[in-house]
Amino acid sequence: MNLARHIALVDELCYRPFPAEHGPSDVGRSGPGYHVAVLESEPYGDPAARAVTIDQCEKDRDAVYELLASRWGDTDPYNLQTVLLRTEHEEISRPWADLGACAGVAYLWEVEGSGRWVAVAVADRDEAQEVHLLALVTETDPP
Repeated sequence: MNLARHIALVDELCYRPFPAEHGPSDVGRSGPGYHVAVLESEPYGDPAARAVTIDQCEKDRDAVYELLASRWGDTDPYNLQTVLLRTEHEEISRPWADLGACAGVAYLWEVEGSGRWVAVAVADRDEAQEVHLLALVTETDPP
């Protein structure tokens, strides 16, 4: 893990313009009002290897959290399971609905002066997909 590179990318995304259309980007995917960066990606494998991969990605997420929390303050984990359940009954904006569909919890900050929110999460819900350490930067308030 290159922690300095991850933090630099989050900083850049806090000021990068958002594209007009949804689609892939140089760091993951972006759309109107959001960027999702894949900070790390680990291939999926057998269940035991996947559990080790998830554990490592969670440790890496926590390391990113520590640096961002030292800058923007401590925050409790944000329960994305609730977001996922709410998508069944109400319209949840795209970056948050997508994050809820792939991750269980995120750490979340509102970045003063930028009008943006930053979340870091481990995308591990889909056992048929790679495990990702993600950073979401959006101008959309969390649900």
